[in-house]
Amino acid sequence: MEHSLPLISTLVIAFSLALVFGFIAERFLRSPALVGYLLAGIAAGKYTPGVFADASLANQLSEIGVMLLMFGVGLHFSIKDLWSVKGIAVPGAVLQMVIATLLGALCAHWFFERSWGQAIVLGISLSCASTVVLLKALDVRGKLTSPDGRIAVGWLVVEDLATVIILVLLPPFASIMIPGEPGSAARLANSDLAIVIFKTLLNAALFVALMLVVGRRVMPWAMAQVARTGSRELFTLFVLAVAVGVAYLAAEIFHVSFALGSFFAGMVMRESRFAHRAATESIPLQDAFAVLFFVGVGMLFDWHILITAPLEVLAVLFIILFGKSLAAFFLVWALRYPLHTAIIVAVSLSQIGEFSFILIGQAAGLGLADQHLINLVVAGAILSIALNPVGFWLDPRLRQFMTSRWKWARVAAMREAPFEALPAETDPEKLQDQAVVTGEGPMVERFAHALDESGVPVVAVVDDEGSAEALSQKGVSVILGDPSKDETWVSAHLHRAKLLVLLDSSAESLRTAEAARRVSPELPIVVAADSHGIWPEVDMQKVTFLNTLDAAARLISAQTASAMKAGAVMGERVGPDAPDPAEVQAADRQEDDPEAKKSRDEADIEAAMAEEPHVEKKPRPVRRLANFIAVLRRKRPADAAPEEADEAEVKAEAKPEPKAESRRDEAGLEETESSAQAVPPVEKTADATPSGDKPQASAAKPAP
Repeated sequence: MEHSLPLISTLVIAFSLALVFGFIAERFLRSPALVGYLLAGIAAGKYTPGVFADASLANQLSEIGVMLLMFGVGLHFSIKDLWSVKGIAVPGAVLQMVIATLLGALCAHWFFERSWGQAIVLGISLSCASTVVLLKALDVRGKLTSPDGRIAVGWLVVEDLATVIILVLLPPFASIMIPGEPGSAARLANSDLAIVIFKTLLNAALFVALMLVVGRRVMPWAMAQVARTGSRELFTLFVLAVAVGVAYLAAEIFHVSFALGSFFAGMVMRESRFAHRAATESIPLQDAFAVLFFVGVGMLFDWHILITAPLEVLAVLFIILFGKSLAAFFLVWALRYPLHTAIIVAVSLSQIGEFSFILIGQAAGLGLADQHLINLVVAGAILSIALNPVGFWLDPRLRQFMTSRWKWARVAAMREAPFEALPAETDPEKLQDQAVVTGEGPMVERFAHALDESGVPVVAVVDDEGSAEALSQKGVSVILGDPSKDETWVSAHLHRAKLLVLLDSSAESLRTAEAARRVSPELPIVVAADSHGIWPEVDMQKVTFLNTLDAAARLISAQTASAMKAGAVMGERVGPDAPDPAEVQAADRQEDDPEAKKSRDEADIEAAMAEEPHVEKKPRPVRRLANFIAVLRRKRPADAAPEEADEAEVKAEAKPEPKAESRRDEAGLEETESSAQAVPPVEKTADATPSGDKPQASAAKPAP
């Protein structure tokens, strides 16, 4: 079938068939949509009757999908995250590739009667998993940023680096395995092998150094300049140009893969404060081109091999599903990681994809593979990708099966990765009537630390290992895990908590709240964010909303008013007359000293009795907000009756005001806190007032 517009016809055929088969897979076959995309590719390929798309164009379009997906992963994956999993990702990935290569080579040589050169190439092609498939699988299940997801992604990054080196070493390997035969001009003499390896490692090192030294400074600055124009189109164009352009230049200049180039581009762009916006803007492009990737894989499949060589296909599939997975499982288990981590990594690697096609394709050009081997690899890729979701579905059932039968599995299930549970020496006072804080971004670290400094027992729940490490160094009890999972809240002792603070109002916060309520059904929840988000439409009891912008503005205004009345200067000095940072750190250390703190408290009491003005250092807005939550917990218990609250406020009003000017700031804070109690609750209960009316009596002072 001839096409005058091959690009347009390829896109039309690919998207149309992907829509139809994806809908059938989701609606009728109860399978993931990507299974439908693979079937669409088979239907659009040259091995099936009817219309067919341009396979070479589809392959190039799928490469763009790989670039955008890896760029998106880099935006959520920092250098610290990659470095934190090096202890398991590097040895695990290398050993797993060696084991899978040996299994494939022995099987191909003994049972398929292939030469050792072809057998080794087949084994290498079966050893590297598909990054695209893994990212989609982890993202759909909400595990992409979890500790297990980071290990799996880091594992595949190491595999990608190893594959780049293997691609460079294939020509000299072909010269060794089939000497004397005419082949590609790219073949090298054996004496040049060390030079090739050195150049490959040098190019990769230069690219990484360039991205970390120059890219981390230039790219975030450029993104900020584009964002300041206010043009959404320019911002999206910038994201697309960086993701594709850096990948292309990395491949052309430094001879690394497109996937690695775009991945490191995303990691350096993560330094920008617009990284979240860039990730959001690129999602539609990622989804569209990811569809083309799976369609392109299906177009390579010659289904006749299922009839002509079914045993060989089953052998290849067995190595991918069980050989690789078992090797990865026992490697993770031997490195003393928890059972769930070993299973997730094993399931994540039980498939092959884009790098396998690149390897077997280059091997075919060097005479190390024929069309039959290519069909075997493509068949193994399609079948393993289609069966990969079944592995994730079996994950909890495998854990239950193994722990019920083997002692070593029960021991592995009780292992805990760093920060997955509170240490045994945690102060018991922090595990009773504590405030539990969760959310994303630096606000969680600052808020939890400020709340801990105010004397309130607090436990922070984060899904970022860097944040967990930072909080732990500050002495805050922290749990590293997925907030939407019940076991995370069990580890945080949520059933003993008095309050849960969600520093987020997105759809993800709803899943977090639902998981928390399954562990502690009656726990009061405070949603602290700059907007209501989805919460006005949520039917959940004992949930209140605190606008962080309004609360910060009120607290800062009270601080400003009290400072003006006292004739003091609020805030910290900046500029030429700012204090020396070393002196500030020394003062902070002295402030943490219990004896020094006791002396300061005694001095404050004497100053107040003498009615001498005393200007103290004003805390920051984040500290003020933490104090506000602390007062909210002490003065507004969730089960207090409205009448009791009113009587308490009347008594509080009857108390005399402090006379010392050093307490005026605290008086202004109390006024702000009282006015802030009038924030209406999010949930719609029977005694809730309609929108726009006055709030409940328990949340505000009675009218005179």
